[in-house]
Amino acid sequence: MLARIVEAIAPQADDALVEIGPGEGALTRLLLERVRRIEAIEIDRDLAARLQAEFPAQRLTVHCADALQFDFAALAPGLRVVGNLPYNVSTPLLFHLARFAERVRDMHFMLQREVVERMVAPHSTSEYGRLSVALQTRFRMEKLFRVPAGAFRPPPKVESAVVRLVPLAPTERAQMDWEVFGRIIAGAFSARRKKLSNALPLATADFQALGIDPGQRPENLSPQDYVRIAQRLTCASR
Repeated sequence: MLARIVEAIAPQADDALVEIGPGEGALTRLLLERVRRIEAIEIDRDLAARLQAEFPAQRLTVHCADALQFDFAALAPGLRVVGNLPYNVSTPLLFHLARFAERVRDMHFMLQREVVERMVAPHSTSEYGRLSVALQTRFRMEKLFRVPAGAFRPPPKVESAVVRLVPLAPTERAQMDWEVFGRIIAGAFSARRKKLSNALPLATADFQALGIDPGQRPENLSPQDYVRIAQRLTCASR
């Protein structure tokens, strides 16, 4: 399964590869057979020290840090980010990484299958939510393959999946205030069972101008609808 992940990444020798959570280095070793060097982010001091002892610094730079707080802008642009993300922090970590989309070439992660399904979910489905909208407005995503629980020792109680994220081209990215956008989708999906008229800070005239039915629910709007809402509210505040 590790070999299959590496083949999906298809690393080249000079890639600016960043691995989140290398742990004991199972994936790291295979990647270093393909690339000259890796930047690794490992929160566990003992594991970080073990990796530093095994690999020369010119091949593996280990940042002993929390990826949730790590400034990816401090690294060179064109990053290829990979990792088996810790399932307990995968969602906030994806939100954090989305902020650096312009500096990323692509990302490949193994995640809990349900999280991957939320990432790629179309609107008007039960899996669709804040994470779906936040990522689909920044990335083109593809669920690559499932990873059965038996691939792990000990096997977890959940299945996993590998997903690829490729940032949208500059011409495809929305021009808007991303902080306003973030507040809108956070507020909308915290009240996802309410009607849009109660979940969004829009007046009746706003709904009419946008061509959106205020009787719908937050899950019924596409990512592009939320972009248009953010753009309208940003213009209104100026």
